[in-house]
Amino acid sequence: MQFTVQEMESQVFADTYIPWEAQEVPEGEEERDRYFMRYALHIAQCGRGGVNPNPLVGAVIVRDGKIIARGYHERCGEGHAEVNAFRDAAERGVDVKGADMYVTLEPCSHYGKTPPCADRIVKEKIGRVIVAMKDPNPQVAGRGLKRIRQAGISVKTGVLEEEARKLNEVFLKYITTKEPFVCLKMAMSLDGKIATRTGKSQWISCEMSRKQVHYLRNHYLGILVGIGTVLADDPMLNCRLEGGGRHPVRIVADSRLRIPTECRLVRTAKEYRTVLAASEAVKEAEEMQQKIEALENAGAEILWIPEREGHIDLKRLMKVLGGMGIDGILLEGGSDFAFAALKAGIVDKVRIYIAPKILGGAQAKGCIGGEGFAELSEAVNLKDMKAYACGKDVYLEGLVE
Repeated sequence: MQFTVQEMESQVFADTYIPWEAQEVPEGEEERDRYFMRYALHIAQCGRGGVNPNPLVGAVIVRDGKIIARGYHERCGEGHAEVNAFRDAAERGVDVKGADMYVTLEPCSHYGKTPPCADRIVKEKIGRVIVAMKDPNPQVAGRGLKRIRQAGISVKTGVLEEEARKLNEVFLKYITTKEPFVCLKMAMSLDGKIATRTGKSQWISCEMSRKQVHYLRNHYLGILVGIGTVLADDPMLNCRLEGGGRHPVRIVADSRLRIPTECRLVRTAKEYRTVLAASEAVKEAEEMQQKIEALENAGAEILWIPEREGHIDLKRLMKVLGGMGIDGILLEGGSDFAFAALKAGIVDKVRIYIAPKILGGAQAKGCIGGEGFAELSEAVNLKDMKAYACGKDVYLEGLVE
């Protein structure tokens, strides 16, 4: 296994990134537990872009103050972090009996695509288990730890729990609500414009900001835009990381199914999974049947979603996408669609790239459009706001309250 976290991730995921610097192992138990848990959290990040809708998890086995084996969850459906750590120990020829195991999430206790990790820990006769956080799924929370304790193994929980929760913010939202975690990403000039008065927008943000977006597309399982973005820009919405990356499911909110059959999204729908969310009112329209057939033959999937105030019911769409196993969404729509998403209450995080440019113009589009809120009391408030440098730009990021 490769245990190197990509250097760019410390910049792209600055608020949730877990750094690691090897130092002399602390003497006190509390400090020592935090030291090794931090390393487990650090290597958990190596699974980014491969584990969704599962969480990022790392596991480290320690004896006499030294790491003797390690592992992380690499891909959904494959071995969990604990199993990979035991495999690493076997390959190294080290005995794990009586050793300490640090795991960033409570070991699973149920059979899924893989056997229960709690049973494997008992079988390997680990001496002590240290866990960052309990399983957030209320249906299984605590069961893995109970099974381990019943086997006579010492268990400690809550070590670097806040860091663990931040790292898996997408998983936490999805596993408890069955709805995807949504990050709204926008790019604007210093005076809040996303295009000039003539509609030109490429490129407001710098090259580094655009590069970061592809790390985000690799991280989130889905990418969502409104039909306005498709008609204006004819985007591909794929992931173009150097060395490859996972392509997100491309989702278009298109209530009237106006998407052109010759656009790039449709022409590449058999290569990259493409989902169109259209109004149920369009489904039976006789004049739309030929187009529906053409879109489906091209490989596009169509979701028929009820309307709300004349547009796709975005809350309902989130329920449907969550049911499809899409745990996180990067929302890259235009200004009007961004407002619709904020008004619908589906946005969990906002990231706005700000370029050192001033465009001006009363007619130039602002970052957030739509009808806007009438009262300050209606405003969407953010918390935990932070600013980060990104090439020539900066980006602001915060969670929706």
